[in-house]
Amino acid sequence: MIQRLAWLLMVALCAALPATAQEREGPLRIEITEGVIEPLPFAIPDFVGDDTTAADWGARISRVVASDLTGTGLFREIPASAHIGRITSFSSPVQFTDWTPINAQALIVGAVSVDDAGKLIVRFRLYDVFAGQELGQGLQLVGTTDGWRRIAHKVADQVYSRLTGEAPYFDSRVAFVSETGPKDARQKRLAIMDYDGANVSYLTDNSSIVLAPRFSPSGDRVLYTSYESGFPRIYVLDVATAGRRVLESNDGTMSFAPRFAPDGRTIVYSLTQGGNTDLYTMDIGTGQAQRLTTAPSIETAPSYSPDGSRIVFESDRSGTPQLYIMPAGGGEAQRISFGQGRYGTPVWSPRGDLIAFTKQSKGRFHIGVMRTDGSEERLLTASFLDEGPTWAPNGRVIMFTRETQGAQGRASLYSVDITGRNLKQVPTDTGASDPSWSPLQK
Repeated sequence: MIQRLAWLLMVALCAALPATAQEREGPLRIEITEGVIEPLPFAIPDFVGDDTTAADWGARISRVVASDLTGTGLFREIPASAHIGRITSFSSPVQFTDWTPINAQALIVGAVSVDDAGKLIVRFRLYDVFAGQELGQGLQLVGTTDGWRRIAHKVADQVYSRLTGEAPYFDSRVAFVSETGPKDARQKRLAIMDYDGANVSYLTDNSSIVLAPRFSPSGDRVLYTSYESGFPRIYVLDVATAGRRVLESNDGTMSFAPRFAPDGRTIVYSLTQGGNTDLYTMDIGTGQAQRLTTAPSIETAPSYSPDGSRIVFESDRSGTPQLYIMPAGGGEAQRISFGQGRYGTPVWSPRGDLIAFTKQSKGRFHIGVMRTDGSEERLLTASFLDEGPTWAPNGRVIMFTRETQGAQGRASLYSVDITGRNLKQVPTDTGASDPSWSPLQK
C-alpha cells in the first residue's frame, strides 16, 4: 500500500499534464484527473484513555491529526458516525472486518495516558485495512499537556510519511507579520505560530514597522527588517527569549531583505548606499561583510541553494525585475526567468529542485515555481496581489501573502501545493503577511 500510494502521490505532485490512473491490482485505487488525486479514505477513532482526563486529551489529539491529514487534500476522513466498529482498547486486535465495509483504507489507532508528573504519553498504530496488517511499527511519544498539539502534529507527520513516502511538515512553525489597523495607518508586529495558525505569540511590539522575517536553518533565530531607527536595519532575534540585536550597518546606508545561509552563521542581504543597491554577505558573529555585486541595477531578495553553493536573487539589470543565479561567493550571474512579466522574491526549495517566485503579468500577481535552470515554469495562483512565497520543510507546499483589493483590503496567508492544488487560507486572527516557514522542530 505504501509503495502504491507513494507512486501515485509522486505522479500527482509532478504531473504537468492531465492524467488518469488506470485501475490497479489490489485494494487501493486512486484516480488522478487533471493532476488531482482522489483522497485516500481513512478512519481515526478518538484515541482511548485510561481515565476521563486522558480520554479528553485523546479526543483532542485525534482531531488535530485528522485535520492535518485532510488539510493536505490527499486524505479524506470517514466520520465517526459512519464507523461500525469501536476501538475501546489499544492492546486488543483490530477487527478489520468492521472497517472494510465503510471503505476505510487506512486506520489510525491511539491511546493516551497521563503519568504522575503530568506528562502525556501517546501511543499510536497505523493499519492497512485491506491488507489486514500494521504499517511500520507503533510509536510512543511523550510530552507536556501544554505541548499536546505538537504531539498530535508528530503523529500526523508519521502517518503522512508512511503513506506517501514524503518527508513530513506538520510539526513546524511560521514566522509572519501581524497587521492591524486601517490600510493607511497599518500597525505591524512580528509574530510566530504553528503551521496551521494555532498558538500565536508575538515577538515584537507595534512601535515600529517590521518586515520579512526569515528563520534560521535550526529554527531558533529569526532575521527581520525594522524601521525602528527611521531607516531599514536588519535585526536577529532569538525565538525562545525574544532577545534581539541589530546587525552592524554604516550611517547613510539601508540594509534589508536578509536571509540565512545553510550554515546558520552567514547571512545574505541587500544594502543601499549612494543610491545603489547591491548584495552583501555578513558573518553575524564577527560583523564582517563582503560585497557580492557591483552592478548599477537594484539587486535584492537573495536566497541560498540548500547546499549553500549558489544564490538566486532579483535584479532589474535587464530593464525589468528578473531572476538570476550566481555563485555564493559572487561572480557572473545567469538569468533564469524569460517569461512575459516581472519576477521577484525567489526562494530556493529545501529539496533543491525548484525555485518559487512572485510574478506580475497582465495586471495579475501569481505565485509560481520553475526548475533551477528556469525551465518548466508553472504558475500556481492568480490574484489581485499574491507575493512572498515560503516553502514547507518538505518542499511540497508553499505559503504566501494574498491581499484583497480596495481601501478595506486585508492581507492574509494562503497555502498551495506545488501542482496548484489545495489552495486554502491559513487562519489568523489579524491580517497577516510575509510568512517564513521554519524547519521541522526538534
